[in-house]
Amino acid sequence: MAAPKKVRVNEWEDVASLKHTGQVEIPADPLDRVLGQEEAINLAKIAAVQRRNLLLVGPPGTGKSMIARAISMNLPKATQEIRVAHNPENPERPFLNILSAEDVRSEENAESDAIGTLYDPKNVPPNISEHLGYRCKGCGAISSFNDLNCPQCGRSKVESGGNTNNPFGVNIMGILQSTGLTPSMTAGKERVNTVRMKDDGSQETVVFERAGDKIRMLDTKALEKKNKLSKKSSSKTLVKLDRNPFVLATGASETELLGDVRHDPYGGHDKIGVPAYQRVIPGAIHEAHEGVLFVDEISHLGSLQRYILTAMQDKKFPITGRNPQSSGASVKVENVPCDFILVAACNLQDLENILSPLRSRIIGNGYEVLVDVAMPDNSHNRAKYAQFVAQEIAMDGHIPHATIEAVEEIIAEGRRRAKADDQNNALTLRLRELGGLIRAAGDIAVMEKSKFITAEHVKLAKKRSEPVEQQIKERYGSYQKGMTHDISDAQKQRSDYYLQNEHIDDTMYN
Repeated sequence: MAAPKKVRVNEWEDVASLKHTGQVEIPADPLDRVLGQEEAINLAKIAAVQRRNLLLVGPPGTGKSMIARAISMNLPKATQEIRVAHNPENPERPFLNILSAEDVRSEENAESDAIGTLYDPKNVPPNISEHLGYRCKGCGAISSFNDLNCPQCGRSKVESGGNTNNPFGVNIMGILQSTGLTPSMTAGKERVNTVRMKDDGSQETVVFERAGDKIRMLDTKALEKKNKLSKKSSSKTLVKLDRNPFVLATGASETELLGDVRHDPYGGHDKIGVPAYQRVIPGAIHEAHEGVLFVDEISHLGSLQRYILTAMQDKKFPITGRNPQSSGASVKVENVPCDFILVAACNLQDLENILSPLRSRIIGNGYEVLVDVAMPDNSHNRAKYAQFVAQEIAMDGHIPHATIEAVEEIIAEGRRRAKADDQNNALTLRLRELGGLIRAAGDIAVMEKSKFITAEHVKLAKKRSEPVEQQIKERYGSYQKGMTHDISDAQKQRSDYYLQNEHIDDTMYN
């Protein structure tokens, strides 16, 4: 049965003709999924194309992180992969390698080509499959190289002279097998080198080697590529070519933001330690290279903001050990790329705590925007509310779709919350809390085994979704009175609040 056709809703009349939000089309462009915030969306589209920075200022739950994520999804694919490699002359200064997308794809193709050609053991020359331990010399039966004796005729597949290093020709394997002391080994050799004639009359080396239940053949071309790839083993990929262009650095520590070099108790010793290049860890600023670095509540990073400023200015930042007591403290990788778009967010009251030079850098190559807390209550925006409900349900994945009557109830709640923000004839854009209401209504519907979220479910969810401060007020009459009723005698003796207010007559609350 074909899935029902989705409807792109632009006006409320489009929604009114539907039965539930499962019929509402969710836009493919993530920027089209953001409600309201027309100015912020326009600037976000510019930021994605022109690689501009953004500072979004406004209360929580108004879509700031969604805008940042949408910018990253509108960026072109990354073009560079960042690696560090062993420096034999100075291991504590690993080499930095920046590979283009073309180089990475070429390397991937080389890896594929270096695999060689796989054959069934019965389809290679008999002497090759015998030497590799697949074919029995006695009866010619094919079996695993792990079988020391042929399952068909019982003859040993282990060469008595060569593999056992036995100068007397005694069947040591037979003796060991009879005593149950068979060592951990397999029949045959792991690889066999041969020579074959090419079409031009020259010779080339061909290698046959075990590949599980198959035999891999490597010609000269495959061997050359395999040798080149073996050099890659002395390097480590810090930032992959195929990566998530959105990096969240909210509340990051210095190490998480700027990278680090892990401690090695053996100091990177050649024999027992871990090489320095393998202990290098990229920071969020490096992982966001060619993408978006999103920092919500950026003022909370405090002094770390100055490092972001330096990274934005230079578009590169070294990775070094950050613990002076660590063996990684002496390791340093210079000039690691970090060309990112910074999307920062904060509340109005925290604006003054953002470093002035950082704000100047953002304004110098980007925009600051005050996000909206409400949008006009009109036909188009009510349709966008229906789209929002469909998006939240799809994102949650555990609740049913909502009837159009339920959407109308959510719109009414959005209207009420906007009015509480002194926004008349408007719909709230504090959508995170409204999303919580949708999920609460969905949970009720699930517990009632209802096919859809109904208006009644939304009404009941409103009661359950009240903040605890409102619950205290409803139970005790006021928040202050709730404090005096909910405190124990022992707490009363220690509470500054109680000591400051013990002279107040409790009867004033009755």
